[in-house]
Amino acid sequence: MKTFFTVLFLFIVQVFSAQEESYANGIFNFEENKTQKIFTDWTRIRQEPNVNSQILDSLQTNQQILILKKEEIILQLGERSSNWYRISYQKDDKTSEGYVWGGNLAVGYRNKNGYDFLFGLTKTISKKDKQYPETLIKQNIASVKAIQGNTLIDEVSFDTGSGESLSYGTFSIESNHKLQNVELTLKAVVSGEACGIASYDQYILFRDKKLIALPQLMSVGDADVYYHSEEFVFPNDKGGIPNAFIFKMEEMEKDDKDREKKKKSSKVYLWDGNSYKMK
Repeated sequence: MKTFFTVLFLFIVQVFSAQEESYANGIFNFEENKTQKIFTDWTRIRQEPNVNSQILDSLQTNQQILILKKEEIILQLGERSSNWYRISYQKDDKTSEGYVWGGNLAVGYRNKNGYDFLFGLTKTISKKDKQYPETLIKQNIASVKAIQGNTLIDEVSFDTGSGESLSYGTFSIESNHKLQNVELTLKAVVSGEACGIASYDQYILFRDKKLIALPQLMSVGDADVYYHSEEFVFPNDKGGIPNAFIFKMEEMEKDDKDREKKKKSSKVYLWDGNSYKMK
């Protein structure tokens, strides 16, 4: 009887594990026959799409690859869950093929003024909930890398919420927003598809080969019941002021009688050409 219950327990664990593995973060949904880039250094290329398969090669950050096929097999590490992909790539004047886990690929990449910029997710950590310190929550950590040639010149890391916030991601290059000595501004975004799932905007300034992460912005809402939104107003925006950027927050929540209660706040961050501080 003890053996029967042991077998039953193991069967249930396998069923739930299989259910968990069936879900992949949309942020790692890469198209076939499209180029992509390696984000994680020493990313292993395997003979088959699983972690126990033979390692054929390892690739460095910024290596360009071609997605040949998206496999149905999914691997979850922490809050990062992704399909395996069959890829081809050029290395040492030779074309090779193999399988790579999608979580090791860049969510987005851009090139500007001789620099390559890559945005990707690095790991999941456990941290205390700000509202309920006795509760641990899963927190994804992302980063943006600046590369010149084959050399990593700088990297900044930041939070990106839970796996539910990884349905969609974008990475773009904006102007310098008329901030002194800033060459350009990068913007990394992750968001969820469902109501009540937060989206995060991370602005990063690039100056003198250095990346400077600004305070992260978060927005969340549930239909017309409530919302919380955050944004920056830069010097070149309407209402902007020289040598500063303004943080603006707005909240709305309906009470029991369906009346809207709104709250707004703002604060100014001064920029001296090298760093920022709150006014």
